[in-house]
Amino acid sequence: MEPISWGAIFTQILIQFTPVWIALIVLFAVSIRYKRRLGLYGKLFDSVIGMIGFALVMFWVFTAIFAGVFDLIGTHDPLAQVSGMKNKVPGTPVRGAEEGEFTHYLLGGDKLARDVFTRMVLGSTVVIAIAPLATVFAFMVGITLGLPAGYYGGRLDTTLSFLANLILAFPVILLFYLLVTPEIVQTGLPQFMAVVLFLFPLVFFGVLIHSRFRTQPSRNMIWLAVVLVPLVLLYMSLINESGSKISFWPLDFFDVPGGILVVFVSVVFVNSPTVFRIVRGLTMDIKTRDYVAAAQTRGERPWYIMLWEILPNARGPLIVDFCLRIGYTTILLGTLGFFGLGLPPESPDWGTTINEGRKLLSVYLHPALPPALALLSLVLGLNLLADGLREESLRD
Repeated sequence: MEPISWGAIFTQILIQFTPVWIALIVLFAVSIRYKRRLGLYGKLFDSVIGMIGFALVMFWVFTAIFAGVFDLIGTHDPLAQVSGMKNKVPGTPVRGAEEGEFTHYLLGGDKLARDVFTRMVLGSTVVIAIAPLATVFAFMVGITLGLPAGYYGGRLDTTLSFLANLILAFPVILLFYLLVTPEIVQTGLPQFMAVVLFLFPLVFFGVLIHSRFRTQPSRNMIWLAVVLVPLVLLYMSLINESGSKISFWPLDFFDVPGGILVVFVSVVFVNSPTVFRIVRGLTMDIKTRDYVAAAQTRGERPWYIMLWEILPNARGPLIVDFCLRIGYTTILLGTLGFFGLGLPPESPDWGTTINEGRKLLSVYLHPALPPALALLSLVLGLNLLADGLREESLRD
């Protein structure tokens, strides 16, 4: 077989992403059709910048789903090493390809003769699985602590602000680096941190429900049971790992790989203080509004006012920051992978792949360039999406 041309390579790559194109077309068609009923999300489609950013983000979300869950995009096993394909250029035919197998490496081979295209595609699953969820947990921590700090002020605010500033005093990359080093991991510190940090969603939802249905005991108990029982089981499965420092829970429904847990906890710990400061500042501003005074006059309790009066009116800036923070987290994950920390060495995450390809940049561009462009496009999409959301939220 002969190597295929660049035109054929790009054409085949477009074909491989067919499920993603279909999903994007359907999503945009439905969203534009019903955008007037979809609130801030629907207004996003009135912003060109927002639509471009949303398209880039959803491209990688759908790629992660179709590649990681359904295996519809990748052309080869991301860990398979094919003889004779080491550092081969894009379009090189695979030796001994059997019937039904893909006959070429579309973006060439890396230094271990693995398919660069497949590893680039599957790298999105690592980012999409960790970055948004870790950012959600960071927001749970920041909101749960930031609301009372801004609302009550005084010693509580002083203490929490001091702790947040203490964490923020360390350079983010250095703090991240320290948390994922093998020596720190062996002490069990990340797992003990997980015990504390993963508790905040339980506290948040418990207080949210109780403050809303406090005067209706039967509904209060039902909602608390429906929401908190699954969350408690999930929490216990997350912090429990057989053979580790914390291994006591018999109903362990799943095991989180040690490297993933360490990275996840590190991301939550590093991002939480910044979210705390944003929520605290918004709370200090909003608590002076008339509708908060009206709620206080009605005799509403402080947590009801914080969660049902102040927090909904702070959603605009928080949604924008959420999108930006996912971008920051994506860069942090790429940085960790680049330094070979946290994630397993064979992981196809973009940072690891860029690091493996950078040593040969003077000779071969193809191993490092695709994951670098993928990382760039996702972060760019998140930034544009945040700009679009900010633009539309200011019009309200």
